[in-house]
Amino acid sequence: MRATLRAPRSQLAVSIVAFILGVLIVVQLRSQAGDNGLAQRSAQDLTLLVANLNTRNDQLRTEVDSLERQLQPLELGGRSGTSSLIQIREDLARVRAWAGLDPVAGRGVAITISGPIAGPALEDLINELRNAGAEAIAIEDVRVVGATVVFGSAGGLSVDDTALHNPFLVRAIGNPESLVGSLTRIGGIVAQLAATYPDAAVNVEAIDRLVLPATTRDLSPSHGRPRL
Repeated sequence: MRATLRAPRSQLAVSIVAFILGVLIVVQLRSQAGDNGLAQRSAQDLTLLVANLNTRNDQLRTEVDSLERQLQPLELGGRSGTSSLIQIREDLARVRAWAGLDPVAGRGVAITISGPIAGPALEDLINELRNAGAEAIAIEDVRVVGATVVFGSAGGLSVDDTALHNPFLVRAIGNPESLVGSLTRIGGIVAQLAATYPDAAVNVEAIDRLVLPATTRDLSPSHGRPRL
């Protein structure tokens, strides 16, 4: 395709050069005719004149080819630079989304918890989701990130100082089959919660599309700095 695009450009450049040469030849011949006239020139003079014009024509063609060779890497470099910039932006958006800085959407599971459970039990549920491959988690409207704090006793839970009412919802984005299978397997976290908190109920449902909010926490480190 590049060769196909280059051929018309090369032909156009050569046509322009040929046109300019034609004009120069006409001007020069008319000028010479006005001075002494071509009829006054010998065959040797005319041969030399044509040879000089052909030489100049070849020089111009060579210059056109040289400029086109210089243009090609610049065009390729521009396309490559644009592609790299697009890739960097896509990678940055992906990192921001999964780090919790931006909202994220996808398939996953919704876990409805009714009845009293304590903070450590909810933390165990979150850890089980992570181990099962959850890529993003939210408890109600609070995005779970590395600094998220779950606190409270049964019936008085809070996440990042946001009180959780009964019932409350935990959502996780990831492969629904893997997440449901891990949570509901025999001896899994759902079975453990049922045994430890008989007054609580945990319902797990696969969802085709979830939208999780961005975190409202400031994730900038207080002491560490990126090592470049």
